[in-house]
Amino acid sequence: MGFNKIAVLLTCHNRKEKTVQCLKTLYLNKIPEGYAFEVFLVDDGSIDGTSVAIKEHFPQVTIIKGNGTLFWNQGMRLAWETAAKTKDFDFYLWLNDDTMLENTSLNHILECNNEIISVTDKPAIITGACKASLKSNTFSYGGRTEKGAVIPNGTLQKCTYINGNFVLVPKIIFKVLGNLASEYTHGMGDYDYGLRAIKQGFNCYTTKEYIAVCAPNLGVPGWCNPKNSLKKRWALLHSPLGLNIKEYTIFRRKFWGAKWVVFALKAYVKSIVPTFYAKISNN
Repeated sequence: MGFNKIAVLLTCHNRKEKTVQCLKTLYLNKIPEGYAFEVFLVDDGSIDGTSVAIKEHFPQVTIIKGNGTLFWNQGMRLAWETAAKTKDFDFYLWLNDDTMLENTSLNHILECNNEIISVTDKPAIITGACKASLKSNTFSYGGRTEKGAVIPNGTLQKCTYINGNFVLVPKIIFKVLGNLASEYTHGMGDYDYGLRAIKQGFNCYTTKEYIAVCAPNLGVPGWCNPKNSLKKRWALLHSPLGLNIKEYTIFRRKFWGAKWVVFALKAYVKSIVPTFYAKISNN
């Protein structure tokens, strides 16, 4: 009997405990009949013993070594490229190492996929809805539209923007779109991929239920936080861990055309004089 093969893709850097815990939650999932998965994980130059711990607990995981400069997008690109060269997988599943799955997460996202196929006869990208903590039902990551977060309500709902925490990409879509875009270092690659899929005529959906826990990054981003010095805000404006203005303008130009100038100007004003920007934005 043939299996539907799933490549689970992760990238990590110096988050040994979280990465091990994330993989534990993955392997606690009961695999639906007819499916099998393999894990491809990029360890991007961790010095905290992440690779050793993974080999000890999960010897079946394929570990790919990074040089410490890949961050999320480039690390995921490397994991995806490696998996695709290994065999012809039927699905690719992105998983962030700070995302803790429920025991039924895999089953649920595959059921959502089957329902979409039965209703639309067309493959789609599905992003898993994550909540902020075990004890809450507060949305943290998943699908979004221009109006904000798409809260899971027990039905299949379309979204425009996908967070990359737990995302199922069918092979057919990968064959059309290829890997994550090469232009980005850390952020924006997940949003870019969802928007590219929509431009190609595919749809993006969110799962019908919350399927994982991932604590959100709360507070004002450092690159526009008035509590930081201008020097620090400026550095974060250009950093992969901040807005990364160069790549941000690429993203905006790619999907918003000439309006990218407006977005770029707003970002500079917001970073240089954040209090003034907040004041004029609220008026």
